[in-house]
Amino acid sequence: MRATAYLLVLTFAAVAAAGDREAPRPVPPQSVGVGRLVPDLTATDVAGKPVSLAALAKSSKAVVVAVTSTSCPLSRKTLPSLAKLEAEFTPQGVAFVYVNPVATDDAPSIAKAVAADGLKGAYVADPTGAFAAGLGATSTGDVFVLDGQRTVVYRGALDDQYGVGYSLDAPKSRYAHAALTALLAGQPVSVPATTAPGCALDLAPPAVANFAAVTYHGRVSRVLAANCVECHRDGGVGPFKLDTLAEVAAHKAMVRKVVEAGTMPPWHAAPQPGHWANDRSLTPADKADLLAWLKNGLPPGDPADAPLPRHFPDGWAIGKPDLVVQLPKPIAIQATGTMPYQTATVETGLTAERWVQAIEIQPTDRAAVHHVLVFVGGPKDRPAERDGYFAAYVPGNSHQVFPDGFAKKLPAGARLRFQIHYTPTGAATSDQLRLGLRFAAAPPTRELKVAALANHAIAIPPNAGHHEEVASIRVPADAVVLAFMPHLHVRGKACRYESVTPAGVTTTLLDVPHYDFNWQLKYQLAEPLSVPKGTTLRFTVWYDNSRANPANPDPTATVKWGPQTTDEMLLGYLDYYLVGKR
Repeated sequence: MRATAYLLVLTFAAVAAAGDREAPRPVPPQSVGVGRLVPDLTATDVAGKPVSLAALAKSSKAVVVAVTSTSCPLSRKTLPSLAKLEAEFTPQGVAFVYVNPVATDDAPSIAKAVAADGLKGAYVADPTGAFAAGLGATSTGDVFVLDGQRTVVYRGALDDQYGVGYSLDAPKSRYAHAALTALLAGQPVSVPATTAPGCALDLAPPAVANFAAVTYHGRVSRVLAANCVECHRDGGVGPFKLDTLAEVAAHKAMVRKVVEAGTMPPWHAAPQPGHWANDRSLTPADKADLLAWLKNGLPPGDPADAPLPRHFPDGWAIGKPDLVVQLPKPIAIQATGTMPYQTATVETGLTAERWVQAIEIQPTDRAAVHHVLVFVGGPKDRPAERDGYFAAYVPGNSHQVFPDGFAKKLPAGARLRFQIHYTPTGAATSDQLRLGLRFAAAPPTRELKVAALANHAIAIPPNAGHHEEVASIRVPADAVVLAFMPHLHVRGKACRYESVTPAGVTTTLLDVPHYDFNWQLKYQLAEPLSVPKGTTLRFTVWYDNSRANPANPDPTATVKWGPQTTDEMLLGYLDYYLVGKR
């Protein structure tokens, strides 16, 4: 039901981890209110002028609301950068509001700050904290970017120049600037949410009676847009659309069933709030509001509160590729039943080594493509799965754009081997998918790699309902792990990644208690994980080869490693880079 509602960008900036240092880091956007409608908060600014978020949004292309304080050192440091942001984007139709919820920040200190930094936007002294609470602010470093319908498209730090316990000469990542640039260009925001180092706020929840009612236009449409619409739309891979009230009403029973069961949106990791940057699961509040709305008769609410429609690129989401590699001929897809994996090898024609900044896989028949893995190498090379994949596709996750300084290496003369799983849809069709690559302008500082914890000696006994197999490796050098992607077949039941220190301390990194072959999900860490040399990484899998598994093609067979879905695999992929090396 939900594929990620934003570009699945790997945000790998190093996070300050020592003692009292705190830097911004990406967090799941829904967990901090991205995608929600902000109520029409009103106030009078320090110049005596009325401020209304609804009026500002209506007359502007975007609204930036920055929470600040004259007594918080971090807030004071960021004001010059906020002033520069204001100077750049105000001529482009962006309105700015500064909100100070600290009751003891007096008028002279506020006036001094406004004059010193040349702030032109409305400055609201908010001693009761009502305005900031209405935003959901938790820090004096919070910056909110709202679109023309008061939907939060970014919430987090202004940039990463200042944090708790450190300062940089210049920011490495300008989060709010990037969000505004994307919003004004009609593009998705690549990093829609971060933490916001600053002085912590403890504000009472807002009491806005007309905002509390759960309606389609005011609340549910945004939940669906953030979690469901990327797949459930014209041109999406979902079986029906969910981008209008009429479509939702027509499918309300099915929506209620899958949301109550937790099967949609697809997300299979055990709950670890804030742990995953791309967490697809509904937040408890979103789930409760959606189910309450379905139960209470689907009230439409005020159409004036409707969000702006989401736009999806017609061409390449990564921008114009530098190289497009396409299967040499279409692959025929049968109408019914199941199909074995299809493979094809394509020459890249590269005469020199290239560094890849962005990758996108485009099927020509999305509805029939279950997943795709692309490996560097061909059929006569050693098994590519052991070395990790180069690119991957699952419905709703077709592309990756790596941040500056990170890239994947593609050797000169490389061949790309495609492994494709098709699922017949009831009508015979064909597919000739293609892979687009955009190259980095310069060699990166970090080479992104993929490793696989693999066990090719698995043997699952007949009628075994809970059979365990394990793969492990001892890490040969200091590394940073960024993401996990388990790959099993239809007998896969559950899996778990763990780390074991040389002293024997075991830590669970990812627990998937109910694995589902239908969704080849990647789990991207919100905070990169340092893995010191000598650590053992372990991937444990449990298989169900019994009659109780409805997807089991033959419970009487002893199942071993093999490439087809009737065989099995034990592959625990992980994305990483090496410390101190490119």
